[in-house]
Amino acid sequence: MPSPQKRQLRLLLLSVVGMFVFAVFLMPPLYDAFCELTGLNGKPNTTAAVASEVVDLNRTITVEFLTSVDAGLPWQFKSEKNAIEVHPGQINTVKFDVVNNARTAVTGRAIPSISPALGASHLKKTECFCFQEQTLAAGQTVEMPVVFYIDPDLPKSVKTITLAYRFYRHSDKTL
Repeated sequence: MPSPQKRQLRLLLLSVVGMFVFAVFLMPPLYDAFCELTGLNGKPNTTAAVASEVVDLNRTITVEFLTSVDAGLPWQFKSEKNAIEVHPGQINTVKFDVVNNARTAVTGRAIPSISPALGASHLKKTECFCFQEQTLAAGQTVEMPVVFYIDPDLPKSVKTITLAYRFYRHSDKTL
């Protein structure tokens, strides 16, 4: 019969392996299911879409814009507008201003999030600074556009979509 210490060590090791399996293999699909169910953290497509040919002039959707910058990135980041009214299928352009407050070049990457989650698959971007990392020289100010449309197949129950971007420091590069 194993000693109590060996049994306890075995239970501890099994617990560690169980937590690892949960974190690596079970948590991501559970998180995705939770986000889809609650509408939190909508995951947008990060590739360019083809422009829509159908515009629904009978519907208006409010698209809100939120911006933030991670604490490790010395940038200012804001959208030119807090929200716009759009018709599904209509091509829209919104500009974002980014300022590098550092004394050196800094590279950042914008991570988008769309809510409600149902809106994530219907907001189509044809051009976005979030498709690739952005390097700004020391003190540089850049205007970055996002060109998008709302898929006309968006369910009629969705009246507002929030597009949030958060810039994170990616890697420093010299221009």
